[in-house]
Amino acid sequence: MTRLHPRIRLLWLLRAVVLALIVGVGVGLALRFATIPLPVSWAVASVGLGGIVLVVGVASALLRYRAWQYEIRDDSLYLERGVLTKVKTVVPFVRIQHVDTKRSPIERLIGLASTIVYTAGSRGADVSVPGLALDSADDLQDQLKRLAIRAEGEDAV
Repeated sequence: MTRLHPRIRLLWLLRAVVLALIVGVGVGLALRFATIPLPVSWAVASVGLGGIVLVVGVASALLRYRAWQYEIRDDSLYLERGVLTKVKTVVPFVRIQHVDTKRSPIERLIGLASTIVYTAGSRGADVSVPGLALDSADDLQDQLKRLAIRAEGEDAV
């Protein structure tokens, strides 16, 4: 099984920090102008709630990294992920329609990419492998493309 690049933790931690700031500032502003009496000051409540969101977000990011892995098997791409709910996905090569490599601005900044595998079937039947080094994402894209073409030839009637 292959793990994601360790720098994906940085991206997920950054998201946790941003969410904690948004929650903290939002709650702080709402409580600052609220007319209901509070047992603590609005600033303490804001920092406290933001801190709780930050701790949960950091723990989630670290656990999410440990849970995420993938493997290219003989006939399929296998993915495992999930912190509270474990998700195991098997994508047969014969179902792969096309494969993309995507890089958001933040992914480019920290040198990462995602590989997205689009499959035949219902709408939204695609899977993404985030947190790959650019070379690894391109290699995974090329390898899945070759395996899908080979599987299509073997599956032909």
